[in-house]
Amino acid sequence: MQLNLINRPQYLNQLLQFQNTEFIKVLTGVRRSGKSYILMLYREYLLKHNINEHQIIYISFEDFDNIDLYEPKKLYSYLKERIISDQRMYILLDEIQYVSDWQKVVNSLRLNPLLDITITGSNSNLLSGELATLLSGRYVEIHVYPLSFKEMLDFKHISEPSERQIDNLYDEYIKYGGFPAVVLAKEELKQTILSGIYNTIIVNDIGYKNGLREPELVALVAKYLADSIGQLINPNKIVNTLKSANFDISYNAVQRYLKYFEEAYLFYKSSRYDIRGRKILSTQGKYYIVDTGLRTQALGERNNDRGSVLENIVYVELLRRGYTVQIGKLDNKEIDFIVSKANDKQYIQVTYQLPENSTRETDNLLQIPNNYKKIVITGRYENEEMISGIPIINIKDWLLSSKN
Repeated sequence: MQLNLINRPQYLNQLLQFQNTEFIKVLTGVRRSGKSYILMLYREYLLKHNINEHQIIYISFEDFDNIDLYEPKKLYSYLKERIISDQRMYILLDEIQYVSDWQKVVNSLRLNPLLDITITGSNSNLLSGELATLLSGRYVEIHVYPLSFKEMLDFKHISEPSERQIDNLYDEYIKYGGFPAVVLAKEELKQTILSGIYNTIIVNDIGYKNGLREPELVALVAKYLADSIGQLINPNKIVNTLKSANFDISYNAVQRYLKYFEEAYLFYKSSRYDIRGRKILSTQGKYYIVDTGLRTQALGERNNDRGSVLENIVYVELLRRGYTVQIGKLDNKEIDFIVSKANDKQYIQVTYQLPENSTRETDNLLQIPNNYKKIVITGRYENEEMISGIPIINIKDWLLSSKN
């Protein structure tokens, strides 16, 4: 049966670029970001383009019916029985990290030139260690994020929104974020779904997976990070803050938790870059949460700092657009984001509103000694569209623009 799915072309097109090649396609990303959905989009595309159902083998390892296939030999036998030797076959393996030694299974399958293999996983360890060794660069990672603001409008079937609609939808995006299940849910169910996603990431993907006995400490460190978006993070300060609240936690434990957050794609760390010295600084860095809805879940009613939320939205959108993102240091000044991909490099300042009687945001950019593109992204509409040759762009316009 073919499904009527809403397209996410950014990801489907990446899959299609590597269709029928030797490359194993690996969809990674935070839980519930839409990896399984994109796998279904790929399946639907194949069925619409003359691929028969018997040529597609799909397995979800979150389905209890498939628990026996967690054992690698059983999985391999199951697949071998269904592979038709003289036909192109499409193997779709969803949340494969549940299978022990799955890398060996996939590595063996890839030796068959007629197999097109796509897998998904919700932990960055999926692409470390043995997989990298066994597959010798024969895989391509496609990282999946929750819906962008533009995708959110697509999922709601809004093609030509009014300014008032955009304002209301952006407020919704700030509060509830872009997880597809949350976007499509009724208002009264959104918070419940977000709570389930957040708690599952904290308890299962981070706590249980890493053998942690105190998930409440994990949640407290996550809450601290969510409340410190846009600030340089010092693990010692986290330790002292929690100890002052009578929680016993060590520096090493905080360091481990920060690592686990990144592995589960709950937070992303951005390093600092010295623009004049042209080097990455090893001290500190900033953490951004994958979805503003999860920040709401972590902080509750305290999630009212629009400047931090704005910076977080811009950061994740830059990652979504394929940029490498760093925090800029220019002498004693800070450039919010230095972004680059291929031959494209930009410097971006983010501010909720331009300060009155001050050109601080543009002055910092103007002092950068090169001619790369420089822009300021604001949370409010400003009277000026350009200051000293630097474009001033509203966040909603920037998010809905087809240009990077």
